[in-house]
Amino acid sequence: MPSLRRFRLEAPLRLESGFVLPQVEIAYRTWGRLSSAADNAVVVCHALTGSADVDDWWAPLFGPGRALDPERDFIVCANALGGCYGSTGPTSPGPDGLPWGGRFPAVTLRDQVLAQKQLVDALGIRRIRIVVGGSMGGLQALEWALLDPDRVETVAAIAASARHSAWALAWSEAQRQALAADPKYRDGHYDLADPP
Repeated sequence: MPSLRRFRLEAPLRLESGFVLPQVEIAYRTWGRLSSAADNAVVVCHALTGSADVDDWWAPLFGPGRALDPERDFIVCANALGGCYGSTGPTSPGPDGLPWGGRFPAVTLRDQVLAQKQLVDALGIRRIRIVVGGSMGGLQALEWALLDPDRVETVAAIAASARHSAWALAWSEAQRQALAADPKYRDGHYDLADPP
C-alpha cells in the first residue's frame, strides 16, 4: 500500500459558508503512474466513514485487469476535509493552536471538491478518465462533473442522487443526533486521550 501523502493548499480555503480555513492539508494516496499525456487519472471519492485506503475497502475492484487498475490508471483518493484520517479537521490545530474540535466549520460537498481540485492540479492531471464514489463519494463525483466538466470524462455515482429525499435527510439528522447524544461528544470537543 502506498504511504499516505500530504498536500498543503497554497492559500486559505474559503468555504461556501464564507468561513475561511487558514491552513488546509489534504491527506491522500495514489497508485499507478500518470501518463505523459496526463489523461489516465481516476479520482476515487470515499464515503463518509471511508478513507484514502481504496485498495482496502474496494479490494474486489482494485488490481490488474479490474475496474481500478494501477497498471493502466493513475488512481487518486483524498481523505475528506473534516474527517479523521489526516486531512484538516476537528483534531487539527486551529489558529489559536488548540484543536478545532466543535469549532471546525461545516464543510460542503462543493468545498470538498474545490480542495480536491487543487490537489489534482498540483499532481499535473489534465484529464480525469472517471470520478467514482459511493454515497458521500458519489455526491462528490456529481459535484466534480458540475465544477470541472471539461476535465472529467465520466462519472460513476454509486448510492447517490442529485437531490436528497426528505427520508434521506431525516436519516442523516438521526445520525447526527446519535453522535451528539454520546456523553463524550461535548459539543464536538472530544478528549483525544479518551476518544469514543
